[in-house]
Amino acid sequence: MQPPKLVEKRFLVPFILITSLFALWGFANDITHPMVAAFQTLMEFSVAKSSLIQLAFYGGYATMAVPAALFIRKYSYKSGILLGLALYAVGAFMFIPAAQYQSFAFFCVSLYVLTFGLAFLETTANPLILSLGAPETATRRLNMAQAFNPIGALSGMSVAALVVLPNLISDRRDAAGNIIYHTLSEAEKADIRLHDLATIRNPYVLLGVLVVIVFVIIACTKIPQTRGEGVKTKKRITLSRLWGNKLYRNGVVTQMFYVGAQIMTWTFIIQYADRLGFDKATAQKFNIVGMTLFLTSRFISTYLMQYISSRKLLMLFGLGACLTTLGTILIQGMGGLYCLVATSAFMSLMFPTIYGIALEDVKAEDTTLGAAFLVMAIVGGAVIPPLQGAIIDLGTIAGMPAVNLSFALPFVCFAIVTLYGWAATKANRKCKL
Repeated sequence: MQPPKLVEKRFLVPFILITSLFALWGFANDITHPMVAAFQTLMEFSVAKSSLIQLAFYGGYATMAVPAALFIRKYSYKSGILLGLALYAVGAFMFIPAAQYQSFAFFCVSLYVLTFGLAFLETTANPLILSLGAPETATRRLNMAQAFNPIGALSGMSVAALVVLPNLISDRRDAAGNIIYHTLSEAEKADIRLHDLATIRNPYVLLGVLVVIVFVIIACTKIPQTRGEGVKTKKRITLSRLWGNKLYRNGVVTQMFYVGAQIMTWTFIIQYADRLGFDKATAQKFNIVGMTLFLTSRFISTYLMQYISSRKLLMLFGLGACLTTLGTILIQGMGGLYCLVATSAFMSLMFPTIYGIALEDVKAEDTTLGAAFLVMAIVGGAVIPPLQGAIIDLGTIAGMPAVNLSFALPFVCFAIVTLYGWAATKANRKCKL
């Protein structure tokens, strides 16, 4: 008997279109991470306060994931995608007045609205990809689609490193490596803020235009109805079944910690490199190397899933991330930075694999709401990074750089991912006995 295809021919066009959405939200995620460091300098904030960017960005997921699921249950996956793209574009265009008024709060609100759209897209796209083919290949199919997320992310990082950060006047330094901006008069700072906020604004506006184009293309394309779509069950019954599913319930918790670890790893690499004497634009290039490793490893891990169970791979990659994060904490030099960059390779399969494992035993009619809570778990990216920012603000702890010790938080998160992979592997063995 022939093994089931990864993507059936009849689903190929919808698969390609929906997969393009993964790149779109990857771009938004990873052009935003370095903005924490940019606002820290420009607005003269602490690391913890500038991390409110992440609170606004990932808080949008927590706010809108469940309403998105309820909307999709009432209407359709296609309606959810179109509304998500519309909200995405509105949030991006809100950067125009935010830059004009030079308001950090306005930027946070803009990102909050933008991620309303991303919540709709992720709540829709992930379960839709799982449904476009045989259940046996669902997790591998989602890993394949998610492989295009880091392509978008890499593009976002590149725009930040090559277009935004090098053109920020506020990050220019003297011969000793100190930032000049802090020594200027208030009038000079005001002029620089006007310039730099416009520099930050422009990529988001162009992104908004691209999102509108994608909206038109998908509006004109037929998206097939999939398993469970249109099947109505009482929300109370769905919630009861989801809560009673241990693999799903633990998957939601694990996803929250994983996303927190991912955001911390990619956001605070700039602060880690800054301690070693790198400016923001150069530091962001280390993030690009990490994302390249992430992308390469995503394709490799998707291939390996043909031979090794996704649960076991999750456990092994979790152990790898724990080891590289430990090196990031203990090594106070370039070796520690290299370990931090290498962590991205082990993170590559985590999000889609946790997602796929958690939904494996979920009934088709419960998938939309189940997916919503897994997307809502992205709130980990809003809650945990500000805690790491507060640790970094301490400067030193017991004679060690606080930025190094702050990576104990991602270490704990990766340990939780490893335990979930181990528990899922153990549960799978019991089912086969």
